[in-house]
Amino acid sequence: MTPKGDHYRTRLTHTLEVAQNARTIARALRLNEDLTEAIALGHDLGHTPFGHAGERALDEVCSEGFAHYKQSVRIVERLEKQGQGLNLTWEVRDGIFNHQLTGTPATLEGNIVRYSDKIAYINHDVDDAIRAGVIKEQTLPAVYTDILGHSSRERLNTLIHDIVKQSMDQPHILMSEDVEFAFRGLRQFMFENVYVCNRAKGEEKKAEQTVKALFQYYMEHPELLPNEYIERMWQAGETQERSVCDYISGMTDQYAITKFQEFFVPASWKY
Repeated sequence: MTPKGDHYRTRLTHTLEVAQNARTIARALRLNEDLTEAIALGHDLGHTPFGHAGERALDEVCSEGFAHYKQSVRIVERLEKQGQGLNLTWEVRDGIFNHQLTGTPATLEGNIVRYSDKIAYINHDVDDAIRAGVIKEQTLPAVYTDILGHSSRERLNTLIHDIVKQSMDQPHILMSEDVEFAFRGLRQFMFENVYVCNRAKGEEKKAEQTVKALFQYYMEHPELLPNEYIERMWQAGETQERSVCDYISGMTDQYAITKFQEFFVPASWKY
């Protein structure tokens, strides 16, 4: 969602944190730092406005489906540089495609990013939720914090050092059993108490409706798409649905809200 304040994480700051954590781990394990960073910087390029709420909305209304990890690869292969793509290596594209927790990256560097993504968002979401007054540090389950630490700094330190220690000279990127238990438990706690709480779900529903409304409007008025998206439909044979998804998924939260107001809110009622 779009938080009210300048001290909460955004998709950009999340990506930078993932890249920093991932490169730290790769350096300690003497792996390819540049490959790791490239995967990290590209892993969320395809995310929609309003995060996973927007992703779900586009997946529901687009008959071709939508997933942010697929869109991230599509951006670097098909959309960047006026359709020429970025000419990234297969290893980078594989790491981007498989960065979700259920993915299976082909490289150790991709697996580092896969872990670093979850480490970053769980830690900064805990931090942001505490700052927003949704939870308190003391309400985090002790069964997890006694293992991971009692502050964001301690937890981040524990997780990164544990991965380095467990993965050194191993053919896989690993966490120790107790640290992974605590990490997954804390993630589940966040889903139950922050991500799906009434306050968050209420805002998510608004976000989903905003994205769905924009999709339908652009489907009915394709002439309002930027020229490059219209040209792609004619020259590259892209479907209108896919071009509309390309455009909406590239919006920021605020730009999506602005376009929604432009199309659906009377001028005298706008704020």
